[in-house]
Amino acid sequence: MLSFTEAVHDGWGQSFRIDRLLHYEKTALQELVIFDNACFGRVLALDGLVQLTERDHHVYHEMIAHVPVVAHGAVREVLVIGGGDGGVLREVLRHEGVRVTLVEIDARVIETARAHLPFVCGDAFDDPRAEIVIGDGLAYVRDTDRRFDVIVVDSTDPIGPSAALFGEKFYRDCRRCLNPGGVAVTQAGVPFFQGPQIAAAHALRAGLFAHATAYLAAVPTYTGGPIALGFASDADLAPGDLAVLRERWAATGLATRYYAPDVHVGAFALPPDVRRLIA
Repeated sequence: MLSFTEAVHDGWGQSFRIDRLLHYEKTALQELVIFDNACFGRVLALDGLVQLTERDHHVYHEMIAHVPVVAHGAVREVLVIGGGDGGVLREVLRHEGVRVTLVEIDARVIETARAHLPFVCGDAFDDPRAEIVIGDGLAYVRDTDRRFDVIVVDSTDPIGPSAALFGEKFYRDCRRCLNPGGVAVTQAGVPFFQGPQIAAAHALRAGLFAHATAYLAAVPTYTGGPIALGFASDADLAPGDLAVLRERWAATGLATRYYAPDVHVGAFALPPDVRRLIA
């Protein structure tokens, strides 16, 4: 019986039975695996780390996409760094009048997502409001003269191609690429296991933005408890006014499985241990 074991944390991990192996390759940049599991459905893993599963990906994608868009309230241009599975792209494009530029370093992630993960990306890659750039997100924010209302950094942990997306230079370039009042949201890690990583990255963002904090989302297959998402802006947008957020969300007419305005506000209510990490 084939199995997949994720051992990102020293001394503890999680294991999935591989009921059907759909895809395996070593791209020019990373190991890419897609398989089916009876409990979680289809699973995508990169370099031995689970990126998403069919059963719970909506939690992560809804929270990393809708929180900054609804918090801002007038988004027109969004930049997504990473996100080659298309989940963030799809969720952001559900908002009318929004254009998205997605910069993914590994074209094979997009190609395999199209083939094997239609429940994640849908037809988002073919949406005329989407611009897909195959390239290094670090170089893109360094060189572009474009400006965005929201930047979403949908990266893996700081291993391999994603390591540079947790550094000061990258955060500084992201800030330069934001319109006034813009928001940057980043995948930060699981506080229970990755506290030092979260604290270090937050300190860099806090040194660059007038307002920097984090919020939490409970994704079962991101092992070790809720995952933290970094939130940074020069505008004071977090946690936000619940009545305003409800009005904005109602105007979208969207239906979601996890995100809601009260969940949005509550996600910024951090346990003391997490507050200490970003003090």
